[in-house]
Formats: sequence, C-alpha cells, structure tokens
Amino acid sequence: QAHLTESGGGSVQAGESLRLSCVATGYSTYCMGWFRQVPGKGREGLASIDGEGNPNYADSVKGRFTISKINTENKMYLQMNSLKPDDTAMYFCARSTYRRCRGDVASAEPDFGYWGQGTQVTVSS
Repeated sequence: QAHLTESGGGSVQAGESLRLSCVATGYSTYCMGWFRQVPGKGREGLASIDGEGNPNYADSVKGRFTISKINTENKMYLQMNSLKPDDTAMYFCARSTYRRCRGDVASAEPDFGYWGQGTQVTVSS
C-alpha cells in the first residue's frame, strides 16, 4: 500500500516558479508521476520518473517542468518554471502499479493506482 502527500502549491504571477513536493511511502522502484486536473476535465499526465530516475514529459510542459526524486527520503519533486495562467490546476502526485513508466505520459493515468489528495496551483496574468 502507498500513501502520498503533496505540498508546495500556491498562487503566483505568470513567469514565476513553484516547486511541488510529494512524500510517498512504499514507492521504492515503482514509476512515479505528476498529474493535474482542472474542473470539468480529466487528469492530464505531466511527467513521470522510473526507479532509475529516467524522466518522461508531456509536450505541454517539456522544457519548463522538471521531475526529480530522492529515493532515500521517499520524496519526489516537480520544479515548475515560466508558469502560465493555463497551468492553473489541482496538481497530484501518483504511484504507478508498474515499475516501468509508459513513454507517453500524457495517456499514462490508467497505470497509476495510488494518488495524493492534490495541491492547488493558481497562476495569474
């Protein structure tokens, strides 16, 4: 069983940065990921990272967001730079039921069985 808790969300101006954190128990070498959701829409996969630290990114965030993790501390991060109003959403960390990450992170949601409660990010123009 995995338990995940996100933190680091908040309200920022366009162009600013935020770093989201996720503390996850029981994730060891499983694929981990970050997703976001806006009201009325499904969850969008943003980035994933496998047990060896290899990342995958959705085109919507590639070059602006960076996923990383520290296995010894059971922590995962999402560094978000050059934020835009379109990045406004609830952000979730999640653990996959697989050890390998799907290459297309944007469609990877079905692989993830464990979710945090989310942290809100609001970007104003």
